[in-house]
Amino acid sequence: MADTSHCFYCREDLGGKRFVRNEGKPVCIRCHSKFCANSCAECHRPISVESKELSHKGRHWHEECFRCAKCYKPLAKEPFSTKDDRIMCGKCCSREDAPRCHGCYKSILAGTETVEYKGNSWHDDCFTCYSCKQPIGSQSFLSKGSDVYCSPCYDKKFAKLCFSCKKPITSGGVTYQDEPWHGHCFVCTSCSKPLAGFKFTKHQDQVFCVDCFKNCVAKKCSGCQNPITGFGKGVNVVKYEGGSWHEYCFNCKRCSISLANKRFVTDGNDILCPDCV
Repeated sequence: MADTSHCFYCREDLGGKRFVRNEGKPVCIRCHSKFCANSCAECHRPISVESKELSHKGRHWHEECFRCAKCYKPLAKEPFSTKDDRIMCGKCCSREDAPRCHGCYKSILAGTETVEYKGNSWHDDCFTCYSCKQPIGSQSFLSKGSDVYCSPCYDKKFAKLCFSCKKPITSGGVTYQDEPWHGHCFVCTSCSKPLAGFKFTKHQDQVFCVDCFKNCVAKKCSGCQNPITGFGKGVNVVKYEGGSWHEYCFNCKRCSISLANKRFVTDGNDILCPDCV
């Protein structure tokens, strides 16, 4: 018959003293803590009979040691989850599983306003312009390499400036004499008609549409009195003593033979070939 009056380990007389049974054997409180008690998974000290013990999946804790591994919130009376053998409160477990913000690298919790771009996620407030650092929100934006810019900052930093108005050219535009222009800024000096896609000419560093050049700028042919524009049939011009002619108008007054690149004589205001003199 087992001795129930003495501690199984130290043989201390248990008469009138507190003791516990371990596998049916009487054990004093001191020996129980030393030889029989479970070790706390957190602090690794024995869990004595005086302490409240909590167990989960074969592991044991003092009540005060059963805390969230992230925020250290006591979980003895709270719902909890496990992740990689760590005990965590529901909030920390959600954060652990949540995607990370590409800006601040913190968790993006469910229900949070986010921005998705090129396979990455941002908190709404973390998706900011690389230049001005302001949240882009619902604004349009452009990227340069791995950086994103709001439209005003992108235009200011990268867009070409119109030679005329000095404002950024955000789309389209034309190039004239190696200078960029807005399509609506590249216009006829006289009538302000847009010239992009149309024939035009330059006179004294100003550009004119064909009609305005004919009517306002071009010299008149001394033969036909029509403008000499330099376009089409009237490309070549003959000049003589302050007068100008279309090449096809520089003819003998009498026989109408072309005198361009030929000898001629004058008779008053008339130009004649040598045969008609």
